[in-house]
Amino acid sequence: MIIITRRAYARAALVGNPSDGYNGKTISIIIRNFWAEVVLYEWDTVEILLTEDDRARFRSVQDLSRDVGLHGYYGGIRLIKATIKRFVDYCRTSGTALHDRNFSIRYHSIIPRQVGLAGSSAIITATLRCLMEFYGVDIPVEVQPSLVLSVERDELGVAAGLQDRVAQVFEGLTYMDFSPEHERVVHGLACFRYEPLDPALLPPLYVAHHQGFSEPTEVFHNDVRERFRRGDPDVVDGMARVADLAASARRALLDRDAGRLAQLTDENFEVRRRIFRLPPWQVEMIDVARACGASANFAGSGGAIVGTYADEGTFAGLDPALEAIGCRLLKPQIV
Repeated sequence: MIIITRRAYARAALVGNPSDGYNGKTISIIIRNFWAEVVLYEWDTVEILLTEDDRARFRSVQDLSRDVGLHGYYGGIRLIKATIKRFVDYCRTSGTALHDRNFSIRYHSIIPRQVGLAGSSAIITATLRCLMEFYGVDIPVEVQPSLVLSVERDELGVAAGLQDRVAQVFEGLTYMDFSPEHERVVHGLACFRYEPLDPALLPPLYVAHHQGFSEPTEVFHNDVRERFRRGDPDVVDGMARVADLAASARRALLDRDAGRLAQLTDENFEVRRRIFRLPPWQVEMIDVARACGASANFAGSGGAIVGTYADEGTFAGLDPALEAIGCRLLKPQIV
């Protein structure tokens, strides 16, 4: 029996987030320290197996309440089901015939949930990779992020942009430009300019995530998306500014200007602070990291931060300071 196992990794948005949902530009890294893994093998029927992340049994109502507070109402089963459905739709649209063998599929993820490290899209990306292998379907790499996004946006109604999916498909360090002039449509899916960069250009980076609080991505984005639609100048101008910061950060990376990159990372957060109503615990993570001498920006929708640091002494200072406010610190493994 052939067993197909595929992984997709967490990602951290370095500069430009969240302008990817607003025709902006971003730079992101993959964090191989955290991953989602999907296993698929031939079976009599199509079967999606429950995992420990899809809890249906609790010690008490208080335990259930705590679980929902930390992780929300959604496990990975809906993500896998929606991915299979969208994969079939894509193959039908592109004229790709599928064989009639069935499969059993399950997932496991160690990506911290609902702290903005793209755990949901990692499950979808890993599932898509398994399906492509099982059916022998070759989907162009530039199309895969849009297909992954369509699973969450079109099937599940989750407000999101392309950035996470591009980072997880291309891996490493990626610069993305979602300007309309770069858009092209393949089988009904929009693709943009995606530029892999050499991770060796990066200065030392850290990532930290909170271990006691979380917030669903859709909660973070929905209000701002509506304000953008209304033409709120704070949001419209803010998204344009963080897109410009990403373009400048690309130049700083190519010039190996770590000081400039740190400034741009910090400014990205300041723009976001002006646009979003941020929970105090999320702002505290930024303030604590900066007080230790590091730059800091949200790694995603909130709950995790990313930044640069000058030397090992700075990193050593970050660890106890962030641990004191409930955060775990790590050096991201990118390659």
